[in-house]
Amino acid sequence: MTPQPGAAARSLKDAAWLREGALARLLAVLDGAGEEARVVGGAVRNALIGEPFAEIDLATTAVPEEVVRRVAVAGFKPVPTGIEHGTITVVIDKHPFEVTTLRRDVETYGRHAKVAFGRDWKADAERRDFTINALSAAREGTVYDYVGGLADLEARRVRFIGDPKQRIEEDYLRILRFFRFHASYAAGHPDPAGLAACIAGRDGLEQLSRERVRAELLKLLLAPRAAPTLTAMADSGLLLRVLGGVPYVAGFENMAKVEAEIGNSADPVRRLGALGVWVAEDAERLWEKLRLTNEEHERLVSMAEGWRRISPALNEQAARALIYRLGPQHFSDHALLGWARSPATSHDPGWRQLATLPARWSAPTFPLKAADFLKRGVARGPALGEAMRAAEAAWIAAGFPSEPAALDAIANAAAKPN
Repeated sequence: MTPQPGAAARSLKDAAWLREGALARLLAVLDGAGEEARVVGGAVRNALIGEPFAEIDLATTAVPEEVVRRVAVAGFKPVPTGIEHGTITVVIDKHPFEVTTLRRDVETYGRHAKVAFGRDWKADAERRDFTINALSAAREGTVYDYVGGLADLEARRVRFIGDPKQRIEEDYLRILRFFRFHASYAAGHPDPAGLAACIAGRDGLEQLSRERVRAELLKLLLAPRAAPTLTAMADSGLLLRVLGGVPYVAGFENMAKVEAEIGNSADPVRRLGALGVWVAEDAERLWEKLRLTNEEHERLVSMAEGWRRISPALNEQAARALIYRLGPQHFSDHALLGWARSPATSHDPGWRQLATLPARWSAPTFPLKAADFLKRGVARGPALGEAMRAAEAAWIAAGFPSEPAALDAIANAAAKPN
């Protein structure tokens, strides 16, 4: 959903999305008969500043069993995705909503806090991470703020709720979330108290699973103000801790510029390559450090090996041959990383022509088959493979012809014994 952009609002009473569709039906079921339900978190935050949002989460005073009973009676589908923590996923017309009973901390030990269900909206807000994430909205649009989130949203400031040190010790992933939300929603320098607490708690990053660090980092790399935020992380020594190696923030910033210049969507793996990969060993380290997928690792290795060998000096035929060999994604990775690390500006016409080639030309499939060589007397086995490789090389060098006469000539030449 995309509300109208503008300064942070203080009410959602004119928000049609609160009064329409599946959300309105769910709120009507949960909000009443002695219980209260509100929209919480990211949807409220983004709606107030005119940013788009997709997921809508709800909080309620009703215990999980009552939530299940009510939604089942209404004909909705309850899924107990986290019922032990008070969360039910309610599916309405194939649209999922997470509904969580209000909670209060009984005991905290990292991210596995012991909680009890409650009915206190202020206590529930105070156990969240950042002030701008602790806002809630009733179904008629009234926004409730118990921790100063509206003022921080207006000032475009990301601030921990309460004591930053305590919030971080509850879950050390909040160090990365602090920077990710700053890159997404803030302006200027990070909140000094939050930054100091992140630096002081940096050893706690080692306690996190690599999968959680990977997921949070890749989200950060896509944020609108990722470059200055990464600079702040690098200056404080945190980025070196996360990557396990030297960060190249200038290259990252240039990558964001050239992606925007040619209209490419921001790509987290390509941006990670710009930030952290100079040679193949960097790709191996990041694969291990962040537990990247095999596909992500393969792309980083390819970038490390190829970014130096591509430039606008390639003629179009050579560039097309490279697209054919690499595939369009790897070619784009090489071209954009080479461009980002070159002395050229983000408006350079030669680099632009090269980097946009995959959008203008698609590599054809090699049209000759084994049967074309068998009927020309080539024996099965190594000779057949050699003939097909020779023919493919000749076909590429000839500019990928499709005319039958040209293909016959290529096949005949490759089939002749040396």
